[in-house]
Amino acid sequence: MENFICVQCGTQFAETAGPPPSCPICEDERQFVRHAGQEWTTLKRLAADHHSRLEQEAPQLLGIGTEPEFAIGQRALLIQSPGGNLLWDCISLLDDKTIAEVNARGGIRAVAISHPHFYSSMIEWAELFDAQIFLHTADRDWVMRKSSRIQFWEGTTLSLWDGLTLINCGGHFEGGTVLHWPAASRGGGSKAALLTGDIITVVQDRRYVSFMRSYPNLIPLGPTAIRRIVERIEPFSFDQIYGGWWQANVLSNAKAAVARSAERYLRAIRA
Repeated sequence: MENFICVQCGTQFAETAGPPPSCPICEDERQFVRHAGQEWTTLKRLAADHHSRLEQEAPQLLGIGTEPEFAIGQRALLIQSPGGNLLWDCISLLDDKTIAEVNARGGIRAVAISHPHFYSSMIEWAELFDAQIFLHTADRDWVMRKSSRIQFWEGTTLSLWDGLTLINCGGHFEGGTVLHWPAASRGGGSKAALLTGDIITVVQDRRYVSFMRSYPNLIPLGPTAIRRIVERIEPFSFDQIYGGWWQANVLSNAKAAVARSAERYLRAIRA
């Protein structure tokens, strides 16, 4: 019996004797099945030819990724906070190097994830670090490996500790969530940040962000969804955004970047 991992999206499934027949996350219109067909791996096999990439994104913010790039290629973010560390989003690989580095920084109190494409090996991480997992209940049907460590939350916001707040924005997924981190700091001083995965995605022109139902299949969101995202984050001040991939960051005037990006998006879909 093994916990198989989908090679395309990186999601780890419940323990089975053989690979699952399909991956519902990849068969959904927001994702896709690989051109060569469905393929599976395991943590042990993944660790044999992949390794961790650890980089300091900002003071008290560690980026954790995988090389060579695996599945969707996102990197997780470890926030170091006085009340306990929070892992934002997750990746499939969990190796000795990462375990040692995270433990040296105080371990993980909880894991919070923006949406199902980044659920990956969240149960492995939670069990090893004795952590809770916070997921929005609107996305509970996308959990492929059940665990009592998962706490499903409802509503628009969930307050954690040290001012950390989960905000349900919807959009890409109904449970799509971003994280407000009031104590973010970079280059001296202290300014708040929003950690967004790709619920709000940082584009190549980092003065802007964008919003989609499906990124690989180019399915846009409608105006109601865009306005809801902007409304949900409006009560929160933030100067920075840390997106779901390396260098996908807006490092100044980020709230204004979201506002002008939403205006541009709405103009474009009206045309």
